[in-house]
Amino acid sequence: MEQGIILKSTGSWYKVKSTKGDIVDCKIVGKLRMSDLRSTNPISVGDKVDFERESDLIGVINNIHERKNYLIRKSSNLSKESHIVAANIDWCYLVVTVNYPKTMLAFIDRFLVTAEAYRIPVKIIFNKIDLYNDEDFVALEEWEAIYNTIGYQTFRLSTTTGENIEQLKSQLSDTISLFSGNSGVGKSSIINKLDTSLSIKTHELSKGHKKGTHTTTFAEMYETSNGGYIVDTPGLKGFGLLRMEEQEISHYFPEMFRLLKDCSFHNCTHVHEPNCAVQRAVSNGEISFSRYENYISMLEDLKQDRYRR
Repeated sequence: MEQGIILKSTGSWYKVKSTKGDIVDCKIVGKLRMSDLRSTNPISVGDKVDFERESDLIGVINNIHERKNYLIRKSSNLSKESHIVAANIDWCYLVVTVNYPKTMLAFIDRFLVTAEAYRIPVKIIFNKIDLYNDEDFVALEEWEAIYNTIGYQTFRLSTTTGENIEQLKSQLSDTISLFSGNSGVGKSSIINKLDTSLSIKTHELSKGHKKGTHTTTFAEMYETSNGGYIVDTPGLKGFGLLRMEEQEISHYFPEMFRLLKDCSFHNCTHVHEPNCAVQRAVSNGEISFSRYENYISMLEDLKQDRYRR
């Protein structure tokens, strides 16, 4: 029996880097395939596994080690509950663009809520700043203020000029770092700049809609020259939340959770209750109105899910 880490999953086959340093193509035993019926993928990139070789380069996975965390989203497959994007992540870098294409604040907040729920620390990269005009920079400063105030670290980045590439590179040593975001925001281009030994395929935006075209098909983990790993993920059009209770979802908005103790009710939903500290903070401008709006939208989605079920 050997141990290894999953570098790539294509649905039925998994590329495993063994502790010896070689790559073994593995399948999974039947009982593992059935162990998580509510997920599209029982094993994900970043998982640590036990496997047995059938030959030098072919093996069978028969055990998954306990995960310290994982990034999960609602699956597009209606017969399933969830899709695990990656596991055992040290840092997640959410790549967004104020323009070219525009990332919606609703997407950012849904992503951050899920990351908070599954204990994944996130930093936000504002990419393609070399393309921004004066109006874009005004929006950029507003967005930075929203997320810096909450406690999220942000970077301005350009793969064209190289701005802050070296600063970002210095943070990736000896870590598993996941890059995620909408299609077209430049995740793969950033990774290629961070480690020039990698040559991940990239695509330009579609000319008609200024939207990204999917280049990365499966999440894949790359070993870097500084001793770390980078996970490149497929571009996401949206980020559906998994089931949460109404009283729970605000716990994953750090600025709201900090004020919960000042609300009159311990299970306050911050919508209709009297003497709500969160509603006061929104009125006073201490909590971003866009964040609160997106929170209300998430609550509505939960209600719709219950109605459909």
